[in-house]
Amino acid sequence: MSSVYLLLLLLPLVSAQTYRWGPCPTPQVQPGFNLQQYLGRWYEIAKLPASFERGKCIEANYAVRKDGSIQVLNSQFYKDKVRTAEGTAVIHDPREAAKLGVSFSYFTPYGPYWVLTTDYTSLTVVYSCTDILRLFHIEFAWILGRSRFLPPETVSYAKELLMNEGIDLSKMKNTDQTGCKDN
Repeated sequence: MSSVYLLLLLLPLVSAQTYRWGPCPTPQVQPGFNLQQYLGRWYEIAKLPASFERGKCIEANYAVRKDGSIQVLNSQFYKDKVRTAEGTAVIHDPREAAKLGVSFSYFTPYGPYWVLTTDYTSLTVVYSCTDILRLFHIEFAWILGRSRFLPPETVSYAKELLMNEGIDLSKMKNTDQTGCKDN
């Protein structure tokens, strides 16, 4: 009975997310992932809905801090101003370096941030999925580029990769990157 109440409490939180019944898929990740090549600025090209990303000109910047942790600095233009969120990424297992964890608060656990593919210079495809009570899962997917715009065939390739891994893209939306200045 208490799990039903918990589920009812969680539903408003997932309404602006993409959720599906059943367990998370387990897509293949980038073999031989190289964090040093991945660091730097990535622009969001397309995504599955995320309540924390409602603006335009969305970008993420990854850098190694002096203490060796990975700084994640996300920014977006929303309601007439630039909004930022700073988090920390970790590599839990060096043997699977493309499976990172990211947290934006000391009080929340690290959420999965899996790099499915990247060429480090133009495109990356990222997936995140969390099981809830083994009844359903909340998933996120991002297509990111080193520039604000990617050729349509590159975006199609990224979408096909996600679909081939069993990820439903019916709710995927393009991110508005027009009229942006560096955040």
